Amino acid sequence: MSSDGSPGRKRSDRSHSSISGLEIEVLREAGDWESGTDETVRRAAEHAYAVSRGGEAAELCIVLGDDALVAKLNKAYRGKSGPTNVLSFPAAEMPDTGAPEAAFAGATPLLGDVVLARETIVREAAEQKKKFADHLSHLTVHGVLHLLGHDHIEDVEADEMEALERDILEDLGIADPYDADHTGR
Repeated sequence: MSSDGSPGRKRSDRSHSSISGLEIEVLREAGDWESGTDETVRRAAEHAYAVSRGGEAAELCIVLGDDALVAKLNKAYRGKSGPTNVLSFPAAEMPDTGAPEAAFAGATPLLGDVVLARETIVREAAEQKKKFADHLSHLTVHGVLHLLGHDHIEDVEADEMEALERDILEDLGIADPYDADHTGR
């Protein structure tokens, strides 16, 4: 049983970066995630934030889930059946809690939540001949960029977001995820 009383849920220690100003909490909600996963997603999220908006204090939560959890969220919030690899829930779009705004005055701004589906990520990494940790890092970066307002609906936006992802991942020593010739690195 976890510290919050729910079976299976494990909260990580919060990490705060003095460089980027980002506070990250990793929540192991579901799935059989490897022991180094927390550090992998923290590193990717922190670098994405530092490159995009570093220095401003903020916090986010990364939820490590499984296909069942992500499929449920995907249906409830996007109206789409089945799991997807990553979902982003920007705080600005989260449902109102009913708490008065004054309750959050002076609090560190919440960017939102990034939710990852382990089985889908494992399957995609294998199909694309990518290292699991590299694909996980890419999807974490992708999710954080969505929280920061980036999107890929329009072609121009997609090109800009992909270029930013490439730069961030290159800094992390990860091959271009969009280059089919280098996916097996």
